[in-house]
Amino acid sequence: MKFLDQAKIYTRSGHGGPGAVSFRREAHVPFGGPDGGDGGRGGDVVVRAVGGLNTLIDYRYQQHFKAASGRPGAGRDRSGAGGDDVFLKLPVGTQILSDDQQTVIADLTEEGQEFILAKGGAGGKGNAFFKSSTNRAPRKSQPGEPGQEQWVWLRLKLIADAGLLGMPNAGKSTFLSAVSAARPKIADYPFTTLHPNLGVVGIDEREFVIADIPGLIEGAHEGAGLGHRFLGHVERCRVLLHLVDVTAEDPIAAWVTLRKELEAYGGGLADKAEIVALSKDDSSPEGYADEIREALIAAGAGEVLTISSVTGAGVKPVLRRLISVIDADRAAEEAPKEPVPWSPSLT
Repeated sequence: MKFLDQAKIYTRSGHGGPGAVSFRREAHVPFGGPDGGDGGRGGDVVVRAVGGLNTLIDYRYQQHFKAASGRPGAGRDRSGAGGDDVFLKLPVGTQILSDDQQTVIADLTEEGQEFILAKGGAGGKGNAFFKSSTNRAPRKSQPGEPGQEQWVWLRLKLIADAGLLGMPNAGKSTFLSAVSAARPKIADYPFTTLHPNLGVVGIDEREFVIADIPGLIEGAHEGAGLGHRFLGHVERCRVLLHLVDVTAEDPIAAWVTLRKELEAYGGGLADKAEIVALSKDDSSPEGYADEIREALIAAGAGEVLTISSVTGAGVKPVLRRLISVIDADRAAEEAPKEPVPWSPSLT
């Protein structure tokens, strides 16, 4: 299935049905009175987060979604039927933005979460509603309220525990294929990964989800290369694994460049927990990776590990370190928060 993480759609809820003007007409029933029923309510456009989806490809070929309008009321106090709702199934992690792509209308972060994107119009009242002691035979009714219509953007941000970052050809796809059942394209030229890939990683009877993001280059936050469009997919990650190619011409500069891109992009990416791993250790001279590791630590990289996805050397320690950071972040998230003490300034 082709990956698509952004789509623009048009939604319109149903119009409310008009109320009826009717009077009871039966033999031997004089002065039957008004009996016009109310119109039916228009259908809603509802979005729902479902499991098993990781792309918005369904919304590339169909962009218009319109709910049914309510039926008109009728005599004998018969109300019109309500219009059917329209349900849009979206992947977990989808954001719904306004037409200007600035305002977030809804953020579907949990499976089963629903949001009414366009509320159906209320049905109009029939003349039976307006009868009173002083108005015994009203001849007025209400039209139904119009439905809501709007263009919105759907933007998918994959929900993964760990995000895999690096410059082109840093070995991200090779690492993902080595630690999970994912089979991304691997080749000896840059930008082989054209869209994010998800993999489920198992280590010590534990599992977590890792997202492989297309390679970043300098200027990615301004739209250069492929990274700018896909950086949003790591906003929800608990930890970032930054792979640095130890065989690159200047591994230190590669790490510094990517850190600057994360800071320039914003979204809190630069503040996330980061583990740096020197990849392709099997292709470097003996002892060279240790020199680069010390230089990275001196440059402010913090924790730096060494791996070889081909031989498997150092892979398990990296996975265990990732799961420990993920567990710590989950525990902090689930810990009960202390109540804020009352003060006059809060009232």
